[in-house]
Amino acid sequence: MSLFGEFREFISRGNVIDLAVGVIIGASFGKIVTSLVEQIVMPPIGWLIGGVDFSALKYTLPINPTNPTGDPASIEYGAFINTLIQFLIVAWVIFMMVKLINKLKREKAAEPEAAPAGPTPTEALLIEIRDELKARPKA
Repeated sequence: MSLFGEFREFISRGNVIDLAVGVIIGASFGKIVTSLVEQIVMPPIGWLIGGVDFSALKYTLPINPTNPTGDPASIEYGAFINTLIQFLIVAWVIFMMVKLINKLKREKAAEPEAAPAGPTPTEALLIEIRDELKARPKA
């Protein structure tokens, strides 16, 4: 088999395609969560604690005496807080999805199996004929 043929077989496997779809949807979901946190969740939180814009929170380090013309370095802990909240939202959503899937699996496993259907009329007739033949004395 050629290298191209092996690659085509690898790509056509269901797991690879499922993974690709999951990654694409996950990236899009990440953008949605980022927008949710930065534009909907954080403004009210900042307003509640006195108009603080978390994305602007940072600690600027003192200027390095060996390089006084350089830009001062900053620790942007506000961006970290935003990222942490994004992570918590994603983790919560995934937790709820897994919980729902597990609940559905448990409910499906708890469902009683349907009783086997009785014999069809044709089968019942054949059983009756068999039993009659067994009951006849052998000649």
